[in-house]
Amino acid sequence: MIEPHAPAPPGAPPPWGVQGQARLPVRPGVGRFLVLVGVFVCAACGLVYELELVALASYLIGDSVTQASVVLSVMVFAMGVGSLLAKRLRPCAAAGFGAVEAALALAGGCSAMALYAVFAWTGGWGGPWAEGPRCLLVVFSLTIGLLIGAEVPLLMELIQRIRRQDPGGAVADLFAADYVGALFGGLAFPFLLLPLLGQLTGALLTGTVNVIAGGALVLGLFRNDLTRRARWTLLVANVVVLGLLASAALLVDDFERAARHALYGADARVAPRSGVQEAVLTGGSRGRPLRFFLDGRLRFSGRDERRYHEALVHPAMNGPHARVLILGGGDGLAAREVLRHPGVRRVDVVEPDAQVVLLARRDPALSALNRHVYDDPRVHVVTADPFGRLRATRSTYDVVVADLPDPCVTAATKLYSQEFYGLVRRVLAPGGRLVVHAGTPAGRRRTFWTVDATIRAAGLVTRSYAVGGRGSGLTARSAGHRAKGAREAPRAGVGVARPAGGAGAVVAGGSAGGSGAPRDAGSAGGRGVPGDAGSAKSAGPVAGGGSGGGDWGFVLASRTPVPLRLDPSCPRPRTLTQAALTADARAALRTRPHRPPPPSTLVHPRYTG
Repeated sequence: MIEPHAPAPPGAPPPWGVQGQARLPVRPGVGRFLVLVGVFVCAACGLVYELELVALASYLIGDSVTQASVVLSVMVFAMGVGSLLAKRLRPCAAAGFGAVEAALALAGGCSAMALYAVFAWTGGWGGPWAEGPRCLLVVFSLTIGLLIGAEVPLLMELIQRIRRQDPGGAVADLFAADYVGALFGGLAFPFLLLPLLGQLTGALLTGTVNVIAGGALVLGLFRNDLTRRARWTLLVANVVVLGLLASAALLVDDFERAARHALYGADARVAPRSGVQEAVLTGGSRGRPLRFFLDGRLRFSGRDERRYHEALVHPAMNGPHARVLILGGGDGLAAREVLRHPGVRRVDVVEPDAQVVLLARRDPALSALNRHVYDDPRVHVVTADPFGRLRATRSTYDVVVADLPDPCVTAATKLYSQEFYGLVRRVLAPGGRLVVHAGTPAGRRRTFWTVDATIRAAGLVTRSYAVGGRGSGLTARSAGHRAKGAREAPRAGVGVARPAGGAGAVVAGGSAGGSGAPRDAGSAGGRGVPGDAGSAKSAGPVAGGGSGGGDWGFVLASRTPVPLRLDPSCPRPRTLTQAALTADARAALRTRPHRPPPPSTLVHPRYTG
């Protein structure tokens, strides 16, 4: 609770270097309250800037834990430096605070747009430009931290200019208002700004509120502390900042369309935002292959997605398969392969993003590619988190297909945990099989074999295999540069922000279990694209897998040993043979480490980028 001001003891020296009482246009009690309101607003805006940088770093670069640690640590360090530098501004605290707030509003309000612009237009150039978003992110974290750190010392000086108070009480009041404002900003960011306005407009609105609050406090309450020249200079600076933020807000839709054009190409179709992820389709007409992006990461290319889905589904369908559960796979392509097998009576698809399913139903190109599986009465879709759905279900299934995000994406690690596979084991019918896309054993061997070890720790017997591909996984920006004829330069772990969409950390296929891992070829003649959703690394060649250059890795599991064979009752797959499958399994086995990695759990995830 904020206490009424307490006068300092008689004869005590003026604290904080205060030279005299300010001449205010209101009573001292009202003036002091207005300063604390300014503290509240500035704290809320400052925390929004911090959260926006953390969210944007996760969207652009991935690995939300690392990005949050880097952004927050740099910002907190900069806040300490800013507090020290603010000492020099104490003799002119009012003018200094007004200048700090104008600069902070401009830097924080434009940070999201500037970062997204660098990512969209220069991120695919390769070389030093590839690190542009990371470097600019650190620069913004440092700049915003310096300015936020300078606020409290200057506000302390201003509140003491209203009426002298013992330093302990003044600090307590300031920090109380600061922390309550931070609470408001922290809740407003995920529940109001992101869902309603998105990253770009939300940051611009926050900057607008920031500059109005700072300017009104200084020019309204402490105007007598400023010279005529200082008042006009600060007024012009605030008007310029407001004009820049307002102009950016008016142009934000055009900016986003241009950035999306640079990232995806001219024929992008965007699904309505669901608050889970941004789903974008390109191509599918005029001879261009259909490509499907989720949060800027390429999920599949219509040219060669069949190789991935046939390898994922068909080995698991050898045996009883009347009831099938697909975790993720909202694009309908895994379900398409399941329905090729005779004897399938029911397919349950658990997809966290309803908009992915809507695209799969309604987009002509995608629905043609999945053969209109959602029109089949045997297919039932549930919009839910796969982990929560498994905990709630009491049904059993002959086959469980886990077409899920990459385990190295922080938000998805629980979907590759020992606890998760324990839930899967519980819903497997006698003789039931689980198949998991586990990354690439050649390019990310430890991740692949950690998935294998985690499934074993849940009490299942595993068979690991991989199918070869060529090239490397694409991000939206590399696909956009390819569409322009530029040489593709994908990078590990790079996604794209969803600047005007909902919240959530970047994931491959959904924040809690989306539509799977990347499935694209690196070139027109490619047979598949290796790698994980969290990485665009090329992997080494895999014997028996075809054209070399990379691989997709899978783990087939059951309560009892299961043979790695194709279902003889199913029509022959177009891209997969029994001989190639056997050779792929032997090649994957040769990548097994001598010392098995420990399993990953909810409280101790073992996956790294």
